[in-house]
Amino acid sequence: MAFSGCFNPSCCNDSSSWPLHAHGTSRTVECYNYSDPSYCLWCFWCRGKNSRKLFTILTLTTLQGAYAIKLAKLSNIHPIIAVAGRGAAFVESLIDRKKGDTIVDYRNGDSAVVTGIQEALKKAGTKEVKYAFDAVSEHNSFQNISQVLSKHGSKITLVLPGKDFSAIPNHIEKSTTMVGSVHMDPSEGKAKAGIITGGKEFGYVFFRLFSRGLQQGWFSGHPHEVVPGGLNGVEKGLANLKEGVNSATKYVFKIEDTK
Repeated sequence: MAFSGCFNPSCCNDSSSWPLHAHGTSRTVECYNYSDPSYCLWCFWCRGKNSRKLFTILTLTTLQGAYAIKLAKLSNIHPIIAVAGRGAAFVESLIDRKKGDTIVDYRNGDSAVVTGIQEALKKAGTKEVKYAFDAVSEHNSFQNISQVLSKHGSKITLVLPGKDFSAIPNHIEKSTTMVGSVHMDPSEGKAKAGIITGGKEFGYVFFRLFSRGLQQGWFSGHPHEVVPGGLNGVEKGLANLKEGVNSATKYVFKIEDTK
């Protein structure tokens, strides 16, 4: 959900669809999460015919998952294995099957998800996968992904802070990403080491980078729907989300329409 209130409704409605989730995703895949900078989704120097060999994403296609796909494609990172349900048609518009990308339908059950991912990796000629972005982090998502990650050097990042992730095997390094970190200073440990830049500086840079992408057309917002009634429509929006009416679409509430 997003709330919009400005003098240019068309512009604001679209712009309200991306900042939270795009920045949450960018924080997930920033360079210092990995020991090798070639695994960063924004290392443009990794582009080229060999880039597809560097990284495989397993992503549950929520809004953050969609932005993970967009950022990966910008660095020519493939194959992308996206786990989706009713939003598969939207995900299809994001991936590139010619480069080995594919979609696994989670509605077929947990065992089918695991098998589907394994078959997708085999078809793409990838012997193992070490990096996963779980943009759902519940309903057995990380348990399923854990079954296909390599026994050596694997990492998974999740998006629900405070949740019990003890089911993830010890050989997989896990982390949790919060978009709120773009408001934070360097950690105490980094500050003591002399590092003076942190999440605030990261957010400063990426807001401008995303803005440039919007201007040049290589970055875009998310499909969205304006719910009538402003804040009075929040109850309906929440009900639709609970009942599964909404799929691959972000709700926008125009505050000025509240009566």
